[in-house]
Amino acid sequence: MLEKVIEIWTSRLDYIRASRGSHMPEIILKICQVIDSQFGLAIPQNDHQARRRFVERAQTEIVVAPDFHKRILFSDEAHFWSNGYVNKQNCRIWSEANPEVYVETPLHPEKLFGALYGLVESFFKNDEGHNVTVNGDRYRAMITNFFISELNNHDVQELWFQQDGATRHTARATIDLLKDTFGDRLISRFVPVNWPPRSCDLTPLDYFLWSYVKSLVYADTPQTLDHLEDNIRRVIADIRPEMLEKVIENWTPRLDYIRANRGSPMPKIIFKM
Repeated sequence: MLEKVIEIWTSRLDYIRASRGSHMPEIILKICQVIDSQFGLAIPQNDHQARRRFVERAQTEIVVAPDFHKRILFSDEAHFWSNGYVNKQNCRIWSEANPEVYVETPLHPEKLFGALYGLVESFFKNDEGHNVTVNGDRYRAMITNFFISELNNHDVQELWFQQDGATRHTARATIDLLKDTFGDRLISRFVPVNWPPRSCDLTPLDYFLWSYVKSLVYADTPQTLDHLEDNIRRVIADIRPEMLEKVIENWTPRLDYIRANRGSPMPKIIFKM
């Protein structure tokens, strides 16, 4: 545990340098239970079993290919609101009790819907350039027109692709499209390597990168969507490979913890950004 705490120190240096000497956000370390902020429910026991099955499969792959975790293209989408608002519908709060937090925000703040795939960013927009919410058709168009072309310089036969169980990800047309590129090297719902639900402690984008990126994106309080998009692109472009390596290396100890604790969630490091 002490070793992991010390490893965080270099990431702190990166943050302070990128923030031009600003203070780090407060970090709270706490062992806690996962609470779904929408319904106030703890993780179901079936989720624990699904998480254990996934961990066992991942560790089997690591025995065959020790760098398996470095071959996975982890993916996720997130809203970036113009006023820094966090959408509670897409937010999971880790706590020992059902949280009762009220934040006054504008009714309809403007937003960007962005995605990260192995640190290749994409924004969802319509033909007129207006920001839109992602659906199945737009997700598949992004994969075809943007994501696949970005893989041309890589040996795709060595890569795996991970996505969560959102409906837009798991429609038959989407899975078939991804299989054309990745074959059986898919981690998702409705495929042989099943991604366990409510497992934000297992995706580097959730357990580190979104918080890190948003803390820097909003540092200068962007006033327009163009400013916000420029900040997102700049922050992602400035992320150093050494930082990503440390984040990915943290993945395998997480597998060990979850297996030893029979699928229970990781102790949560909460970044107050």
